[in-house]
Amino acid sequence: MTTLDYIKDRAKAAQARIVLPEGDDPRLVEAANRLLAEGLAQPILLVSADADRSAIADGVTVINPDTYAEIDAYAESFYQLRKHKGISLEDAQTHVRNPLVFGALMLRLGDADGCVAGAVNATSNVLRAGLQVIGMAEGVSIASSTFLMILPDGRAITYGDCGMVPDPNAEQLATIAVSSAHTHRQLTGEDPVVAMLSFSTKGSAKSPSVEKVQEATALAQAAAPEIAIDGELQFDAAWIPAIGQRKAPSSPVPGNANVFIFPNLDAGNIAYKITERLGNAQALGPLIQGLAKPMHDLSRGCSADDVVVVSCIAAVQASA
Repeated sequence: MTTLDYIKDRAKAAQARIVLPEGDDPRLVEAANRLLAEGLAQPILLVSADADRSAIADGVTVINPDTYAEIDAYAESFYQLRKHKGISLEDAQTHVRNPLVFGALMLRLGDADGCVAGAVNATSNVLRAGLQVIGMAEGVSIASSTFLMILPDGRAITYGDCGMVPDPNAEQLATIAVSSAHTHRQLTGEDPVVAMLSFSTKGSAKSPSVEKVQEATALAQAAAPEIAIDGELQFDAAWIPAIGQRKAPSSPVPGNANVFIFPNLDAGNIAYKITERLGNAQALGPLIQGLAKPMHDLSRGCSADDVVVVSCIAAVQASA
């Protein structure tokens, strides 16, 4: 069974309600139809008043936030969440008609189990709605992201952070590592083996960036001693057993890693795109981690197939 098969089987069992706020986009309509037809989730499309509904399959729940019966209750909830920032109830009435905010409120209020957006909206807008409405998970100090990379042979590896935190400090990098390890276990069923990546392996070079990764490694190991985490490691040492044995013979991680943590967003974003385009991997994400409920981002270049799979990921996490 491939990782994608595993995720889809668990999604079918979960039968989660997944809201897709960008329901005017044909890719989201196609994805909703497939989620329903394949029994992967219970899709909810948010659409505008003038949206063409002719392509939407019977059985897909369709909501126009402007005419939603409970819109006043949603506005009151948003007002209570944001009144400390100076918004009025009248402001809240406007904000909740934003499909991203409406979708996030559906999660918060228990009317949906997961949310998938970003095919039309920028990552910053998706994340803002998630942070303002859903909030952070208990014990997590920073929201970050991973990409689940499905390799051509069906194996899955996790990259973090490739989409959100530009230049994490050591404490943030440690949190990203632990969060990414949990995400990998949740989605693949595998024990995470985490490599903290650098251009140095075990002190082979010296620089402030190397020292940051070394400090982050120690913090992550202390925070999650049950997880195999080691660094700093170059990618070849983390990925190829023979090289790992030469460069870091006493560590269990080199050559066995399935979770790769990058020192900054430059490295992570470049790496996932190279892996996707030159390595022919499927890149799923950026998957937002750290929120109290699963709300995930999409690339604006995503396909309907990507939406289906990320919706299944949200369903698996909602059931967990």
